[in-house]
Amino acid sequence: MIDELDDQIASRELADYWAIAVRRRWAILLPLFLCWGVVWVASWLLPSTYKSEALILVEQQKVPEQYVVPNVTVSLQDRLQSMTQQILSRTRLQATINRFQLYQDRRGLGSLMPAGGAVEQMRKDIKIDLVDSAARPGQLTSFKISYSAGSPQLAQQVNTELTSLFIEENLKLQQQLSESTTAFLQSQLAEARTKLEEQEAKVQAFKAEHFGDLPSQAETNIQILSGLQNQLQTTQRGLDGARERRLYLESLQQQYQAAQADSSTQSPQALAKELVDLRRQLEDARSRLTEGHPDILALKDKIARTEKLKKDLEAEIATRPETSKSTNTLDTPAAAEVQKTPAPTPPMMQVQSQLKSINLEIENYQQHARELESQISTYRARLNLTPQIEQKLADVSRGYEESKANYNSLLQKQNQSQLATSLEQRQQGEQFRILDPPSLPDRPAAPNHLLLSLGGLMVGGILGIGLAVLVELTNALVRKEEDLEGIVPTRILVGIPHLNAPGEDRFHTVLRRLEIGAVAVMAVLILAGNLFALYKS
Repeated sequence: MIDELDDQIASRELADYWAIAVRRRWAILLPLFLCWGVVWVASWLLPSTYKSEALILVEQQKVPEQYVVPNVTVSLQDRLQSMTQQILSRTRLQATINRFQLYQDRRGLGSLMPAGGAVEQMRKDIKIDLVDSAARPGQLTSFKISYSAGSPQLAQQVNTELTSLFIEENLKLQQQLSESTTAFLQSQLAEARTKLEEQEAKVQAFKAEHFGDLPSQAETNIQILSGLQNQLQTTQRGLDGARERRLYLESLQQQYQAAQADSSTQSPQALAKELVDLRRQLEDARSRLTEGHPDILALKDKIARTEKLKKDLEAEIATRPETSKSTNTLDTPAAAEVQKTPAPTPPMMQVQSQLKSINLEIENYQQHARELESQISTYRARLNLTPQIEQKLADVSRGYEESKANYNSLLQKQNQSQLATSLEQRQQGEQFRILDPPSLPDRPAAPNHLLLSLGGLMVGGILGIGLAVLVELTNALVRKEEDLEGIVPTRILVGIPHLNAPGEDRFHTVLRRLEIGAVAVMAVLILAGNLFALYKS
């Protein structure tokens, strides 16, 4: 029951709305048709504009990035925005306007509109749209330039000019950015080179001041110290040997001196007699003792010395000149003194000469040993100072290493930037290439007559419906039984039907036919106007 009641209420409301629409049909149709007609006619009075479009492709650099790294990392969107601001500046646009004589005449309804600035109008007519890559969404690989003008040829010419401006500006901007990057790196490299030279001078001065004490020379110092110690040991051994030889020569000299003293009081005959006694004592000792007994060895040694002394004395007597005998007989104090001081024998002179040589050699050994000890002390002091020098050198070298690393890094970047700049100057880097040249439009891009016509229909329909609702609300008439329910509290008993006057039916028939004809004419005109707009668009 409730559903049936709701359906009845809905059907009654639809019937009421339809009755209102039929009753106020001209209040709806006339504004609709008039508004459409005004908009349609006005759309054809507006000046036509033609849009020329060009597609520019962003080509990557021709040399692989693994060989030449680009030194310009500005994104395409930022670079394009910068170029757009420069190209759409008042100076450049005014030059283009003067060259092509733009915005000088306005026709149709366009002459009624405020002209405004020609530069501002041209900026509105220029559009730049970025195009995403189909293979890699989100990455911009091309962009579209469009310009709207009053004629197709003018739109194409101006768009060609704009396209060439973008390409030239891109080359100029790329070279400027690349050259500025290279110049900046060169200035930074010069500063880094100056700092590196200062740090290098500090390190060299420190090394020169502590030459021989540097940590890098520690191993050499150890080797030199080891060699000096070996030389000192060798010198000590040589000195000990020289001292032993000197002791031997001194004892030998004492023996020669004792023998010479004995020879001054003994004669060869006495020595011969003494030898006979010594040999007799040796024979007696052999009968009682062994050959290795100390007494026998002492007798043998004494016999050998006595024999040598006898031979030396005989040789000395044989070598004395005969004149010496006469001089010995002179009774003078000098001769007596000479006779008392025996002359040294050749063996003794040889021993004395060897003693002088040994003493000189000992002095040389001692001097050399003192020099070696001094050098050893010096190198030991150097080795003891090595940890301190190493710490100081590390402090001095730290700044040098940092400056050197910074300099090498800047040098590498500067070389890469120079390669990138050379690549840009040869136009082998990233550049713009015209993929689709500026088009010559065959149809106007604006105004869109079909869209304006449909818009006029929509606006007219809204106005007509609004007018019908307004008239219906202001004209309160009772047309059926339901309209009295809220006005008259009593119940309606009888209803009087409409009584037609003579000829009224024929009048209504003619009027209905005229209305149908008028509606048909309006529909045909609207349909024809939209089809014509569609054909022209």
